[in-house]
Amino acid sequence: MQIGIFFCAKMKKIETAERLERVGEYYFSTKLREVRGLIAQGKPVINMGIGSPDLTPHASVVAALNEAMNDPSAHQYQSYQGLPELREAMAAFYAKHYKVSFDFQSEVLPLMGSKEGILHISMAFLNPGDQVLIPNPGYPTYASVANLVGAEAVLYSLTAANHWEPDFAALESTDLSKVKIMWTGYPHMPTGAPGSLALFEKLVAFAHKHQILLVNDNPYGFILNDNPVSILQVDGAKDVAIELNSLSKTFSMAGWRVGMVLGKADFIEAILKVKSNMDSGMFYGIQKGAIAALQLEPDWFVAQNAIYAERHALVFELAHLLGCSFDMKALGLFVWAKLPENTQPAEKFIDEILYDKNIFITPGTVFGSNGEGYIRFSLCVSAQKIQEAIQRFKQN
Repeated sequence: MQIGIFFCAKMKKIETAERLERVGEYYFSTKLREVRGLIAQGKPVINMGIGSPDLTPHASVVAALNEAMNDPSAHQYQSYQGLPELREAMAAFYAKHYKVSFDFQSEVLPLMGSKEGILHISMAFLNPGDQVLIPNPGYPTYASVANLVGAEAVLYSLTAANHWEPDFAALESTDLSKVKIMWTGYPHMPTGAPGSLALFEKLVAFAHKHQILLVNDNPYGFILNDNPVSILQVDGAKDVAIELNSLSKTFSMAGWRVGMVLGKADFIEAILKVKSNMDSGMFYGIQKGAIAALQLEPDWFVAQNAIYAERHALVFELAHLLGCSFDMKALGLFVWAKLPENTQPAEKFIDEILYDKNIFITPGTVFGSNGEGYIRFSLCVSAQKIQEAIQRFKQN
């Protein structure tokens, strides 16, 4: 006997959550799919668009991970707070390089990458209808996450004329009554503006005045920079500020997904409440590798930056061939270049280069409307590949 089930009524469509209507797919997710398609067709694409370090971690870091595999607890669930020795290494790293002291038991929280932290912080502090100050240009994830949690993204303008730093007079003239969080980060991504303790002092004073949680995103502090600074070096910063940091760029460990958030215990406890409901702890071996990385001596940074400095100079040469202007003193993992006047829109400009020269460069508009007229080159490309890109332009 055959048994069948028949639906007489029209099936109800399963709708996605309304929050998805407020965000689009991440630009690099869609664009890199396009780039991979070109590569699959046999196109010799040089990817200068994304900041995924191509250098490898220090040998001692990999050795620590491998050795950890023999530990009986390596394959078990781990603490939501991470190993105590990892938190202690993170606190020691800040004490050594930034001269800021933290209680590793309560003021340091390891993360599976700082991008995870952006979501956890937002979920811990934002209610629907709260407003968030987000830099324009800036990291697109800040706005995406604000929208996902039902908060309102309020852009604050950064311009070359103001050295890509906030215009505090303009901020003070804004209605800040609903603002709960302000995102900032120096060295700035994408522009490479260095920032300074003087700027951080202004930001902390602004946050105190308006009772805003200031979140400083600081993953580029050691790239081409001999003077890394933290916002938590400012007196009184811990009362209104927390800082995200990452091992991805500093130690060439992007795929390992290791980050951290530091701040006073009350803030960290709130973030942990979210995190403990979202994951089951970081892989033991990765934590052990991260400890080894955080303990590396200064010659690690010197060696990495010698490589990036060579690439920096070559990217300047390439940008010059495109008629771009740029700040040779900018820091971080990218070169932010202004297109010549009367050039077509940045996205059209880079698409023509992608299909004509098989070189992918990021349009500045990915980072906000103030990125129009700019493009961003990544230094995560070998000197040989950058030289090849230069030759492709010189041949015509």
